[in-house]
Amino acid sequence: MIFVTLLLAPVGLAHASDASEGSDSLAASATSQPDGAAQARALGILFVEGSNSTVIVEKDGKRFLVDLVSRDIKKASPSSTEASAHSQTEGTPAPQEQSLASRSPSTTPKPRVYEAGDDYLLSLPSGRRLERHGFYVNFNHRFVFDPTFTGKSRGHILGGLDGFSVSSFGFRYGATDKLSLGIYRSPSVIGRPLQLTAGYDFLSERDRQPINAGLRFSVEGRNDFSRDFTASFEGIFSRSLTRRAQIYVVPTVSLANRRLLGPGFNLEDPQPEVPGFNTFSLGVGAAVDVRPSVALVAEVIPTLVNGRELGIHRPAYAFGIQKKVWRHAFTFGFTNSPGTTISQRAGTRATFMGNPSADTPSGLFIAFDLTRQIF
Repeated sequence: MIFVTLLLAPVGLAHASDASEGSDSLAASATSQPDGAAQARALGILFVEGSNSTVIVEKDGKRFLVDLVSRDIKKASPSSTEASAHSQTEGTPAPQEQSLASRSPSTTPKPRVYEAGDDYLLSLPSGRRLERHGFYVNFNHRFVFDPTFTGKSRGHILGGLDGFSVSSFGFRYGATDKLSLGIYRSPSVIGRPLQLTAGYDFLSERDRQPINAGLRFSVEGRNDFSRDFTASFEGIFSRSLTRRAQIYVVPTVSLANRRLLGPGFNLEDPQPEVPGFNTFSLGVGAAVDVRPSVALVAEVIPTLVNGRELGIHRPAYAFGIQKKVWRHAFTFGFTNSPGTTISQRAGTRATFMGNPSADTPSGLFIAFDLTRQIF
């Protein structure tokens, strides 16, 4: 306090002749003078922007950092005082301000992590980490028999929604926050496959890791897990571009994968035997939030090994819009792939319908997904 009194003594002496008049003059100056920082510099005071309790005072060529709350006075380093002076003239925060901001919970930067609202983009997995002991339901529809944009009376049949769909459903369970288990079934019209899965997430951006990464193993058996078994190994990798966008890469190896079967048999009949081939597909996708709870999603899944043996001439692809609400999501889009199991999602409508051109853009059909966390 003695130091501050000595500092302000010249001001008091200058107005000693009339204290009341000096006070009024100083108050008027404070309200009428637009450049308060210039006045402070003339008095040898440097304000620390973002701080209500710290100033830098210059006296006899030396600068001191004064904490007005603790009344602590210490000599300021040249680098800090230069940065503070620069901040008053250029508007750049001083190191002291940055330090105070870093200690404030309200100004601590949040991790730039995208929160996926669904287990899938459309058919490609998002790798969303499940909650420990969380139980989830997935219900997917593919209106594969009626293209949306070609054919007669598309408006009357609501772009194919009046037709029949390939409807699949499944359940997932978070055994831990990293280990998940699942069961999933598609209908008889596409081979009646039953799929069992186990997945493990070993990297997460929420844990300050650079990417999200997980592995998933599945076994599918057609005719309700009685024949034509396919084992698949997939890696699910994603990275947030911002808190509103994320990209995905999903390499998948399937052993003894089989061609998609179309509706050329009675539903109640046993599924016919088909040869198996080892395949490799590489799914790539993206999700971008256009609203806090609405995202645009897109994916493409080319089969790079043995695609021709499965009748795949063009990559499976899809795009759509996703609405995310607490604990559930709804995705509406268009695709050329009727399959939603791990091994079948890379197949296209051309194989399913027995028409080599059925997977072109004119053959796109409506698809939608529903995901719900029960608990």
